[in-house]
Amino acid sequence: MDALPIHPYYPLDVEIADYVANEWGTLTLVSIFAAVCTAVFTVTYAVVKKARPNIAAGEIWTILWFVLSGCIHLILEGYYVYHFQHLASKQTVLGQLWKEYALSDSRYLTQDAFNLCMETITAVFWGPLSFLLAGLITTNHHLRHPLQLVVSLGQLYGDILYYATALFNHVVHRMSYSRPEGCYFWGYFVFMNVFWVVIPSVLLYQSIMASGRVFLKTQAGSNGTAKKVN
Repeated sequence: MDALPIHPYYPLDVEIADYVANEWGTLTLVSIFAAVCTAVFTVTYAVVKKARPNIAAGEIWTILWFVLSGCIHLILEGYYVYHFQHLASKQTVLGQLWKEYALSDSRYLTQDAFNLCMETITAVFWGPLSFLLAGLITTNHHLRHPLQLVVSLGQLYGDILYYATALFNHVVHRMSYSRPEGCYFWGYFVFMNVFWVVIPSVLLYQSIMASGRVFLKTQAGSNGTAKKVN
C-alpha cells in the first residue's frame, strides 16, 4: 500500500522541505486578503481625492491599480523572495497566504529558479516603481507615461513567462503543479494572475498612444517652424 502524501500539493511526490499545514482555512485567508485590498483602495482613494479633487475617474482607477500592485509586489511577493527557502514552514499571515496560493502552483514551495528570479525582479523593481507611478499620475507629472510603459511592460512580460513556463511543463513534461480541483487552477492560477495580463496591456497601449501623440505634435511643430524659416 502506497504511503499517503505528507502535503496536499501536486505533483504528490514533489519534495517540500519543512512543510507545516496552515492553521487558518481558505475562507479566512481569502477574506483577509480581500479586506486588505479593500482597505488599500479606500485609503488611496481618499488621499488622491484630497490631493487632486477634480481628477478623472479613469485616472483614479489607474492609481488604485498601481498602489495595489505596489503593495502586492513589494510586500507579498517580497515576503516570498526573502523567505523562499523555508516558506512551507511559515505560519505568519503572508506565509499562510502563500501556502494557500501554492495549492495552484507548488513551484512556490520548491525553490523553483524561475519563480524566484521572476518574483525578485517584480519585488525589487515593479513594487517601488508602482508606488512612484501612482504619485506621478496623481500630480499629473510629465514622466508618467514613460514610466507607465516600462512598468506595464515588465508586469506583462513577467506574467506571460509565468504562464508559459507552467504550460511548457504541463504539455512537454506532463507535469502539473496545481491540484485537480477547478477552484485552485481557475480561481487562483488563472483568475488571480490574469489581471496582470489584461490591465498592463491596456495601460501599455494607453502610454504608447500618448507618447505617439506627443511626437506627432512635436513633428508638426517642427515642420511648421521650418516652413516659416523658408
